[in-house]
Amino acid sequence: MSKSGRRPAPATGARSGRRIPVLAAAAALVVVGGTSAALFAARPNADPPPWRLTPGDAAVVAQGRAIYAETCAVCHGANLEGEADWRTRRRDGLLPAPPHDASGHTWHHPDRVLFDLTKYGVARAAGLTGYASAMPAYEGQLSDAEIVAVLSFIKSTWPDDIRAGHDRLTAQSEKDTRS
Repeated sequence: MSKSGRRPAPATGARSGRRIPVLAAAAALVVVGGTSAALFAARPNADPPPWRLTPGDAAVVAQGRAIYAETCAVCHGANLEGEADWRTRRRDGLLPAPPHDASGHTWHHPDRVLFDLTKYGVARAAGLTGYASAMPAYEGQLSDAEIVAVLSFIKSTWPDDIRAGHDRLTAQSEKDTRS
């Protein structure tokens, strides 16, 4: 209080004592918000990415089996065996459909790559301008969930050691992507 018995007028301008608490509160919100976001992003129970294959989910695998039979088997074979001589280009310059069973190379690619190849086609997924492929893009024909179901069905047919290796490959790929 002043000598007159009245409280002094509040300070104004850059030296105001009110600005410091407001700035401190704003800084605290940024720190808490940033920490919360970091914890949320790093939480171990985070939802899996939408392209994560789920070969252990019987309902997803059954759906994938049906879609595969209807959409993919015409080229890749009813038993995932692919076309004959799949590593040699045909006269038209295109590669035959590869097998998706353990004899093929599907399991050499992580989940995300398999998803992208199926959804966007080889050229777009691999960034190959002008590359011709017999593999169509299924974007707009199959939903993301249907693509995951087909790929989950395919993966469910692989022997345990190949599935385990594919899981490690996918985990490493995801780790590399985050780094």
